[in-house]
Amino acid sequence: MPTILVVDDDPHIREVIDFALQKAGFATVDAENGEQALAQFHATHPDLVVLDIVMPERDGTEVCRELRRVSTVPIVFLSSRDDEVDRILGLELGGDDYVTKPFSPRELVARIKAILRRGKGDAQNAVVSSEQRLEHGRLRLDLDRYTACWQDQELVLTLTEFGILRTLLAHPGKVFNRDQLMDGSYQDYRVVSDRTIDSHVRRVRAKFKTLGADPIETLHGIGYRLGPC
Repeated sequence: MPTILVVDDDPHIREVIDFALQKAGFATVDAENGEQALAQFHATHPDLVVLDIVMPERDGTEVCRELRRVSTVPIVFLSSRDDEVDRILGLELGGDDYVTKPFSPRELVARIKAILRRGKGDAQNAVVSSEQRLEHGRLRLDLDRYTACWQDQELVLTLTEFGILRTLLAHPGKVFNRDQLMDGSYQDYRVVSDRTIDSHVRRVRAKFKTLGADPIETLHGIGYRLGPC
């Protein structure tokens, strides 16, 4: 039974989310502020974190930064502000999805299920070897272990970032527009904003650049492709 850490300073919101998740077969643990969230994370090792952005004692962005230093656990942000700057900031910090309050508990549960399914390394639409690997030059993805390596140096990716890279690596040189990349990484639902996918791609490229590489090419006005590796 997957465990979801629900972090929000509003007890009513936590109760609503807990009820919806438990009804769907998940176990839940709660935290009402950032400090409690970090303590609960290290104590329970949840499979996914639902994280409010505006909270006392460390807000959601600080908690996300701390978690990303030690884990690639999926993170779904909650916010009462439907602001594109907040959305992009959250995703660039390493969030996997973003839900604006008020939200439908049923939709939140559906998104959580979709993210966890992606985490199982579903490799449909990809041509893989018998060892479930995708390779192109110095880049290698292990679809069983859900790891990415560049010249034997590991890239630590979120689930969404891994999905984008898997889509590109399945067809090196092919140009993918944003909708196609979203379909590859969000197989059960669609995130509409083009800036959302751009934000994820920027994060992947930044991680490559720390290793001295930049294999993802931008074709302005069209999309992205994986170049020579």
